[in-house]
Amino acid sequence: MSPTTGLQDVSARAGGGAPEERLHVAIIMDGNGRWAKQRGMPRVLGHRAGVNALKRTVEGAQEQNVGVLTVFGFSTENWRRPAQEVSELMGLLKAYVESDLERLARAGVRVRIIGRRAGLSADIAEVIERAEKRTANNTEFVLQVAFNYGGQADITDAARAFAEKVARGEAKPEDLTEETFGHLLSTAAAPPPDLIVRTSGERRISNFLLWDCAYAELVFQDVLWPDYGPEALAAAIAEYRRRDRRYGGIAADDVAVAG
Repeated sequence: MSPTTGLQDVSARAGGGAPEERLHVAIIMDGNGRWAKQRGMPRVLGHRAGVNALKRTVEGAQEQNVGVLTVFGFSTENWRRPAQEVSELMGLLKAYVESDLERLARAGVRVRIIGRRAGLSADIAEVIERAEKRTANNTEFVLQVAFNYGGQADITDAARAFAEKVARGEAKPEDLTEETFGHLLSTAAAPPPDLIVRTSGERRISNFLLWDCAYAELVFQDVLWPDYGPEALAAAIAEYRRRDRRYGGIAADDVAVAG
């Protein structure tokens, strides 16, 4: 099974229903630091509480007809944070995999890490490889963790990869289309997100899935990430289902009225 086939198969499963019923939800997990500050705690404890929120949310997503859940774990910009905090964030990925990998594997979850691998320490690279290898054949649900990821970096890497193909004589400039370019992104194995959620009350995308979010619905929630869970996710999905997605077109009723 190829990585692309595995992820697309999961996104298409709908318990016997139509393929489009299974959602791809992406979440910008924001608010760990503020959650800790409100409680007089160091930021590191907010990040640790955020890991528990992720566990709750993954379990809840599987029960809410979500086929793919993509979460923003560590951005290319996060390297600018204090070294101690960066080290803690790296450690949290290891801790999450160590504590939850077997449960995820038994539950049929496929884990995939998207983002740049270059520059990651050997122990982090080993954790990523182990998680992906252990769950490679699972088809019930996909958990994508955007780690050392940035939307602009992903687009830049894809452009460089195509330019290198042209330089090697393997492609011509006119071969480049939106479809072929999309296949060069680290996100290529999954369908575009239907819904992007940002927690903590902030109203921005923060370099997350910039190419992929072209027609995603955006929902902003005031809850801080460590307090997140199935109920908040259900509320975001309910808001999404009230939207009318037209992908740049107009509804048939609107055409009739215009005529």
